[in-house]
Amino acid sequence: MFAIMLCIAGLGVITAKNPMYCVLFLIFAFFNTAGLFILMGAEFLGLLLIMVYVGAVAVMFLFVIMTININFAVLKEGFTPYLPLAGIVSLVLLIEVIAAASSGLFGGGMNIGVPAEEGVSNIVLLGTVLFTNYVLPFQMAGLILLIAMVGAIILTHRQRKDVKKQNIPEQISRKVEDCIEIVKVKTGKGIK
Repeated sequence: MFAIMLCIAGLGVITAKNPMYCVLFLIFAFFNTAGLFILMGAEFLGLLLIMVYVGAVAVMFLFVIMTININFAVLKEGFTPYLPLAGIVSLVLLIEVIAAASSGLFGGGMNIGVPAEEGVSNIVLLGTVLFTNYVLPFQMAGLILLIAMVGAIILTHRQRKDVKKQNIPEQISRKVEDCIEIVKVKTGKGIK
């Protein structure tokens, strides 16, 4: 049931015309994936998927979609020239998946190289696998995420001329005589 619902949610993500519905289908897909993880005995990964992806990433997607003004007419423009390239890429991916399935890559469960001992929790087993067998890919994934974060900051950071900024050296070098003016106001008259 979880796998069928996951496939339906995945189709909904790629076929929905409204981006808000796409994100809601994505959240539904995350919940079904978490259900599959829990059924396979990986409770930590299932709950982590719900907390991180549903609780943070998908909510961030919803927030971004709700705060930007999306013009659907502009989104639909220029779609047809890329359709042949998308078809070729989809066909290549389908051939790769069929080749992987026929070679037995998806059958027989995952062999992570660490035998599951009796009484060892999923978290300990996951940490052992990540930091022994897959330490280099784990570190490389962290480095790629760091580079992506710095790149996103650099791409979105721009200097604006209309924003008031502090000039610290000018503030420090000010003299009291330049800042304060003592004015004698006559009674009953204001300052113009």
